[in-house]
Amino acid sequence: MVCTRKTTWFVLALMLVVPRMMMAQAGGGDAAAGYASAGQQALAAGRYGEAQDNFEKLAKMEPGVAEIHATLGIIYFKLRDYDSAVREIRTAQKLKPALPKLDSLLGMSLAEQGKFHDALPGLEKGFKQSTDTEVKRMCGLQLLRTYTGLGRDADAVMTALALNKLYPQDAEILYQTGRIYGNYAFLTMQRLHDDAPDSIWMLQAQGEAYESQKDYDGAIAAFQRVLNVSPNRPGIHYRMGRVYLRRFTETHEPKDREAAQEQFRAELQGDPQNGNAAYELAQIDYDLGNLEQAAQGFQAVVSRHSGFEQAYVGLGGVLLESQKASDAVAPLKRAVALDPNDEVAWYRLARSLRQSGQANEEQQKAMAEFQRLHAISSSKVAKTGILNEASDVTPQQIDDTKQP
Repeated sequence: MVCTRKTTWFVLALMLVVPRMMMAQAGGGDAAAGYASAGQQALAAGRYGEAQDNFEKLAKMEPGVAEIHATLGIIYFKLRDYDSAVREIRTAQKLKPALPKLDSLLGMSLAEQGKFHDALPGLEKGFKQSTDTEVKRMCGLQLLRTYTGLGRDADAVMTALALNKLYPQDAEILYQTGRIYGNYAFLTMQRLHDDAPDSIWMLQAQGEAYESQKDYDGAIAAFQRVLNVSPNRPGIHYRMGRVYLRRFTETHEPKDREAAQEQFRAELQGDPQNGNAAYELAQIDYDLGNLEQAAQGFQAVVSRHSGFEQAYVGLGGVLLESQKASDAVAPLKRAVALDPNDEVAWYRLARSLRQSGQANEEQQKAMAEFQRLHAISSSKVAKTGILNEASDVTPQQIDDTKQP
C-alpha cells in the first residue's frame, strides 16, 4: 500500500451522515441509533475493529441504507480487508450512485487487490477531477502503482511530475515519485541495451555509469571506445578529462591531472567553443598557482559565455589572489546576480570589497549573505552527509585560510 495518511477525507465526508439518517429512517429504533452513534465514535477515534462490529450489526438491521455500506467500505479499507471493502462500496453505489467519493475509494481498493485495469477509471477521475486535495493526493499515489502495474511507465512519470508540482514538500510523494523516475530511467537504458547494444550511445551510457560508480578505469575505457568509433564526437574528451580529475582528487597523482589537461585541450581542438573545457583548464592553472594564465583563461570563458557564473567566481578568485581586489568586484557582482545562492561568490565578493577599502554596508551585506547560505549548506551536509557533486564543472571552493 502506497498511502500512509489516514483516510480522513472519507471519514469527514460521511461522519455526520449516518447518525442523522438513522434518527430519521432507521426502523431499528434506539438500538440502531445506538450502533450508529457508537460506530461513528469508534471510527472517528481510529478504533476500526470496534467500528466494524457496530456497523456490521447496523447493516444487518438496515441493509438498504447506502451510507452504512459506504462507511463499512471505509472501515474495511483501513483494516486492509480490500475484498470486503470492494463489496460494500459497490453495494453502496447500487443503493445511491450519487454518494460522494466512492469511485475514488473503490479505485484504491481495487488497486490494493492488484486489479489495476478495473481500478484505473476511479483513480483517474479522483486525481484529475477532485477538488479535495487529499483525495487527489491519494488517488495520485495509487495511480503511480497502477500505471506501473499496467506497464504504462510514461503515464506513471507524467503523474509523478504532476504530484511533485502539487505537493512539492510531501516526503511520501518525493519518495514514491523518485522511485518512478529511477525505474523509468532503468527501463529506458535497458531498452537502449537491448535495441542498440553496440551503438555509440550505449558505450557513452556505460562510461557515465562507470563514472557514477567511481570505476574510473572502466569509464575511461568506455569513453575511449566511443572515440575509437567516432574520433570527433563532441563532449567525450571533456568527459574523460572530468574522470581523470575525479581520480586525481583521490590519488593526487600528477599524471591524472596532466591527463585531464590533455583531454580538455583535445576537446577544445575539436570544439573551440566548449566553455566547460576552457574553464577546467583555467581552474587547473588556478590550482597550480599559475595566476596570470588562469585569469586569461577565465576571462576568455566569460567573454564567450556571458552566463557562465562559475567562471566569474573563478576570475574573481584569481584577481583576489593576484592582489587585484578592486578588479575582482565587478565579476563577483556579476556572479551573485547570475546565482544569488552561490555562497562562494558572496564570500569572495565580501573579501574583494574589504580588501579594496570598501568595508561598508555593501560589504557587510555580502558577508551576511554568505554566512546565511553557508549555514544552510553546512546543515544539509551535516544531516545527509552528502556534498553536491551534480555540477557539470568543477565548482569553486571557499579557501578557509583566507578571511574577508
